[in-house]
Amino acid sequence: MAIPEDAVAKLSIPIKTRIALFILNRITDFSCRPDGTVNRRVLHLLDYCGTRVPPNPNPRNGVKTSDVTVDSSRGLWFRLFVPTTNQHSQNLPVIVFFHGGGFVYLTPDFHGYDAVCRRFAREVSAVVVSVNYRLAPEHRYPAQYEDGFDVLEFLDKEKNRILPPNADLSRCFLAGDSAGGNLAHHVAVRACRSEFTHLKVIGVVAIQPFFGGEERTKAETELAEVDLLVSVKRTDWMWKAFLPEGGGMDRDHQVINVSGPNAADISKLDFPATMVVVAGFDSLKDWQKKYYEWLKRSGKEAYLLEYPTMIHAFYIFPELPESKQLVSQARQFILKQCSKLNVE
Repeated sequence: MAIPEDAVAKLSIPIKTRIALFILNRITDFSCRPDGTVNRRVLHLLDYCGTRVPPNPNPRNGVKTSDVTVDSSRGLWFRLFVPTTNQHSQNLPVIVFFHGGGFVYLTPDFHGYDAVCRRFAREVSAVVVSVNYRLAPEHRYPAQYEDGFDVLEFLDKEKNRILPPNADLSRCFLAGDSAGGNLAHHVAVRACRSEFTHLKVIGVVAIQPFFGGEERTKAETELAEVDLLVSVKRTDWMWKAFLPEGGGMDRDHQVINVSGPNAADISKLDFPATMVVVAGFDSLKDWQKKYYEWLKRSGKEAYLLEYPTMIHAFYIFPELPESKQLVSQARQFILKQCSKLNVE
């Protein structure tokens, strides 16, 4: 079933954004081998386009950055973003951010994610930790979730050595887009079942989280030829690269179909308030709405933010007005959750 032409007309994406998406799609598609492996040499072509950004200890746009190693043996590190315009402010929230890329692509020093995290640090007045987790298919599930949780433990243990004095780990938020949104949810679940000395997760910002299942949803079918970044063909390849070989797992595993027949019971967990972002031209939107509804059924505080005319990963493109709007709404959500602690 094709999406109606009048709906397609509402998809108004600037030519600059379309060109960037075209290049990104071509290079990533060409890097996917039929045997399920990735040609990383092809991906390095993006590096020659200036897509990698080094850390900068000198403030730029009110934020300074540095890279911190957690475990060099597995390439686990994060980029730390510290706002410099409010150095004397107390109790700055800490946002642990997981980048997207289908668990297969991209890194924290990718230009788009460096810029996004810099904006979060500046606009929210928060310390941002952008995690470089291991990628599939070289490292399959559960490597990414282990890396995400280990960063939380590292921050809890090394707080005084790594973070600025005004960073408040008791105001910790897990955020991410696409695969990173999936990671944010599952790492939050594990954090709820763990004990930390300083760290407390009080919110999740799930931006177009990458969930799925064995069934084909209405959006996956209707948007097959409209979605500029995500398609069933691409997501099927990514899930295949992500799942353990010969492990007997399919797309209805709870890590993928988070609200499906094998969903974990979080009703008794002190799961944090969650902001779920959905876009109208994202073929994953039905899975994301199911996630939001599942959170509500589980008795959790959840908010659904919809962008009817946007695509998957829209907020990475600063030329889109909705990108700025999303950062503003994330700021409001974070401040609201922090304000509850002030009352207490």
